[in-house]
Amino acid sequence: MTLVKPLTWSSVVAYPRAEVFAWHERPGAVSRLTPPWAPMGVVREATSLANGEAVLGLPLGLRWVARHSGYEPPERFVDELVSAPLRWGVRWRHVHELRDEGTRTRITDTVHTNVPPGLLRAMFAYRHRQLRMDLAAQATARNSGDRPMVVAVTGSSGFVGSALVPFLTTAGHRVIRLVRGTPHGPDERRWDPADPADDLLRGVDAVIHLAGASIAGRFTDAHRAAVRGSRIGPTRALAELAGRTPDGPSVFVSASAIGYYGPDRGDEVLDESSARGDGFLADVVADWEQATSAAAEAGLRVVTVRTGLVQSPRGGTLRLFYPLFSAGLGGRLGDGQMWQSWIGIDDLVDVYHRALYDTGLSGPVNAVAPEPVRNAAYTKTLAGVLRRPAVLPVPGLGPRLLLGREGATELAEASQRLYPAALLGRGHRFRHPTLEPALRHLLGRDGRSSG
Repeated sequence: MTLVKPLTWSSVVAYPRAEVFAWHERPGAVSRLTPPWAPMGVVREATSLANGEAVLGLPLGLRWVARHSGYEPPERFVDELVSAPLRWGVRWRHVHELRDEGTRTRITDTVHTNVPPGLLRAMFAYRHRQLRMDLAAQATARNSGDRPMVVAVTGSSGFVGSALVPFLTTAGHRVIRLVRGTPHGPDERRWDPADPADDLLRGVDAVIHLAGASIAGRFTDAHRAAVRGSRIGPTRALAELAGRTPDGPSVFVSASAIGYYGPDRGDEVLDESSARGDGFLADVVADWEQATSAAAEAGLRVVTVRTGLVQSPRGGTLRLFYPLFSAGLGGRLGDGQMWQSWIGIDDLVDVYHRALYDTGLSGPVNAVAPEPVRNAAYTKTLAGVLRRPAVLPVPGLGPRLLLGREGATELAEASQRLYPAALLGRGHRFRHPTLEPALRHLLGRDGRSSG
């Protein structure tokens, strides 16, 4: 590749330069700025912007190692590709500059590289949008009483946890990962889901419990047992421990699911006061939420996050649909009339964050965007964002072959029209209340990706 003109991307955020620079220095910054559609993941963050190294994992086992230099806080830092074999063919020097514009900050990224600019513009557009939205969400939280906490998190390396933990650490919280294997360092503690150690939650201000086996799959006896067993007992044991721990948490936040409302409620608008539905998942979710009762009885504020269809190319349904629709092979499911209550991954992160600091939020919370869509509208929107046709409807037989009758009914064919009454009642603002802007951001298709 030949050397091309340096790519420069610049934007202004409404926060002081020292605050913006400090955000970049906290753990989690690299993860929050890595586009979810990109074929890379953070292996290790740099310990310092002065002279540390960040490592990203690429396909085929390659590693992108960027060494930091040019450290001039709060104005500038540099990262440069140093890993072989990539550096033998790729040149990369990325200069981050921050300048005052009154009480605001202009952020300018300049990349000296031989990578074609067309491959990078969507990434830098995403980075600037993501930074702006994260800073805004964290500022809103501080104005509403958020203060640095010690937060213990189960499932920290999972789909939701891998987005939530970096957000919390860039917001100034200390995260203690509760892991099942050997802990590595002071920010990990070994967690036995069946019998957690008495001192597991000492010195912890809040618990976020995300762990649980995937619900997706054929509803065999073994699958049902795994879904129930990974949720009910571990949640009860952790809630009981939280309730009896001296110097322990005052907040217990547990994942939950909109399966509580049953697989098909027609056009009924469902809020947190709606009756539970029928079916396997409704039974599981009801028992799952009940398992947190020991924490509530001990005086902890308990929030159960009934999560809708999470949108991100890194997981959930969009991870399956993205390659299909990109290839022009997408389409509605059956008649396309089932309701889909969705939420963008970053809006879900904001819900969990709010559950930590908003003392007026407790009990079940519908973690869904305020504008659910029918399946036909979802597929049309996704196809439009990707500029692909969506003319190949999936017959009803397809999900039943993959998931079995019960799995298809409870998952692929589920129709639930939810409303986030608890969140909106607290004045919560969604980053993306409607579907198309959410998908455009998450897939790097905002239409304005130019330097």
